[in-house]
Amino acid sequence: MAPSAGGAPRRTLQVALLSVTVLGTMCNNVVNVPLRSIAADFDQPLSAAVLCVGAFALTLAVTMPFTGWLGDRWGQTRVLTGSVALMMLAQALAALAPTLPLLIALRALQGLACSAIPPMVMGLLGAFYPERRLEMMGAWAAANGVGQAIGPPVGGLVDDLLGWRAIFALLTVACLVVLLALRWCVPDLPPRPTPLDVRGAVLLTGGVALILVVLTAFSQRDAAVPVLGAGLLTGALLLLGYVVSARNRESALIPLPVLVEIRFVRSMAAGFAQMFCLGTSLVALPLLFTGPLGMSTALAGVLFFTLPAVMAVGAPVASRTSRRYGARLVLRAGLGSLVVATFLTGLVAGLGTSAWVAAGLVVLMVGLGFGMALVQTPAAAGATSSAAGRYGAAVGLFNMVRFSGSATAAAWVAWVYPTGHLLVLFVGCSAVLAAGLALGWVGPDPEQVPRPSVSRTSGHG
Repeated sequence: MAPSAGGAPRRTLQVALLSVTVLGTMCNNVVNVPLRSIAADFDQPLSAAVLCVGAFALTLAVTMPFTGWLGDRWGQTRVLTGSVALMMLAQALAALAPTLPLLIALRALQGLACSAIPPMVMGLLGAFYPERRLEMMGAWAAANGVGQAIGPPVGGLVDDLLGWRAIFALLTVACLVVLLALRWCVPDLPPRPTPLDVRGAVLLTGGVALILVVLTAFSQRDAAVPVLGAGLLTGALLLLGYVVSARNRESALIPLPVLVEIRFVRSMAAGFAQMFCLGTSLVALPLLFTGPLGMSTALAGVLFFTLPAVMAVGAPVASRTSRRYGARLVLRAGLGSLVVATFLTGLVAGLGTSAWVAAGLVVLMVGLGFGMALVQTPAAAGATSSAAGRYGAAVGLFNMVRFSGSATAAAWVAWVYPTGHLLVLFVGCSAVLAAGLALGWVGPDPEQVPRPSVSRTSGHG
């Protein structure tokens, strides 16, 4: 039985929740186009400015299981509202940042605030619309696409007209508007008292954080390789420690039976691959437009609108197609098309700096956007409808893995793009997508997967 909407019109409730998704996505990608302006303003190399993207994505990724648990513990609406308030504060401070390191730190704080948005919104949409889960995940994916679509052009246009600091001032106002909409339209849901598995939280988030920090630091080329190797090994050991500690323990942050359920694993792998592709495109293509192709940030932002706009339009199509032909088939089709599209993007990007190259990249962005839409909707629906979808921390983990793809992509671009080997850059993206596609063929279809029997006294079930 769906929770009562507390008298709030269901359509207004849905619009409010999707609006905060658009806002969170915008906050993530709005600085991608003005990265050159930020680097020039602080007299820093471009690779350092790229950390403004990586810091947001890294913090966003590693804290999602914890914020998912907070939603269970304190109530999803309350945590979502608090996260938007924190985001508003961090945006206001970023507009005044006197140094690049402080701006990077504030971007990390914005990522922390944003980490509650995907698991809370997905959880609330599932709670209020349980009978329309696939459609709601399609709407959620479309909202992500809208945020991806308007973020780069808004960032480019505002930077051209008023400077990059005005971007954060604009987002501060947007956060205030969304915060008021949440308080007015989204009723509170009762919390589900859940004890925090401190050991599991430390092992899981610590392991992912160390690995992502190592990848981000490695992209800067001047870090000590032995130190990075030790960090990577430590991160892997922490993740292994979580697996060992969660075995046969129902009170684990995420019980192992639901964590290794094949449907959930496939969804996480597809989500990682799709976000790696998106993250690579979000950073590399604007840099290519504003660098070798000689475009203004405003024009680059407008042209880049193509990819995420197609994502937004394609999300409802993916939802309907998944219902008709099966989500798993659509997921495979999306990943397969992205393997081809990213490879072709690398080929075209390496052909020179003519207008024909720019036109070819815009055409390929259409294919990239539609392929990402075909992956995002069934992956989200698969994760939330699996046994793991009953756990806020598991929904947070799904989104953590997704945005780990984005953070890893930022590090990949920072490492490869300065070398000028654009084919290598996008072929690497194709390889990640191919791995996700291969895993998409593992295991039975969803209706053949038995749901793990995991009881929990905290109210999940």
